[in-house]
Amino acid sequence: MRISELSRRSGVPNATIKYYLREGLLPPGRATAATQAEYDATHLRRLRLVRALIGVRGLSVAAARQVLDTVSEHQSDVHEVLGLAVGIDPSGSGAPGGGAEEGPAAEDCHEAAALLDALGWCVSAYNPARRVIDQTLSTLRSLGMEYDWRHLLPYAELAARSARLDLDELQEFEDPLEKAERAVLLTFLLEPALMALRRLAQEAESELRHGEGAAAEDTLCSGPVESAAAADGRE
Repeated sequence: MRISELSRRSGVPNATIKYYLREGLLPPGRATAATQAEYDATHLRRLRLVRALIGVRGLSVAAARQVLDTVSEHQSDVHEVLGLAVGIDPSGSGAPGGGAEEGPAAEDCHEAAALLDALGWCVSAYNPARRVIDQTLSTLRSLGMEYDWRHLLPYAELAARSARLDLDELQEFEDPLEKAERAVLLTFLLEPALMALRRLAQEAESELRHGEGAAAEDTLCSGPVESAAAADGRE
């Protein structure tokens, strides 16, 4: 396809595609003339991943280029590709996907380590989520809440179910670039909807426990018992 067709199918303007080509984010197309080239489905998938990394994850062009280069080097290692796409460098090499420079050392996150040990999860020592867990628990305790990693165990079980659903969504894709793009979109675009679902579920659960429907049900349940007790008193 020509660059105009690549632009139409990807939704990315011609000028932006040319910029990505100059910056090395996209490989050059097959030259058909001095100033013309043809592109294929590989370019389309790569372009979509570029847009996901820059537009969704918010990486700089330089950081996106480094992640893409590393993804290309590890195309046969699906675990490595997905980790880099969502922001974790399992090797700890410091790639801009979220490597050593962003995540704390494992020994600095004691509560996260205890939680992971209890769950039996094998997780990179450089995953920045470790620090988030320790900082969050520390903040809760500073506000007077007696809260430690053990309180997160039921939530971790829910998270594990969510992760299985995420990975199931990726099963149908064979191309590593497609898997990486889908992982970025599922992780970063779906998170607000998942948080919204939690808020909706909290309201629904509160209505069941404390709403008008729950109060009416309590009245219906308590009525016959009270009547029987009164009858027993008269006897």
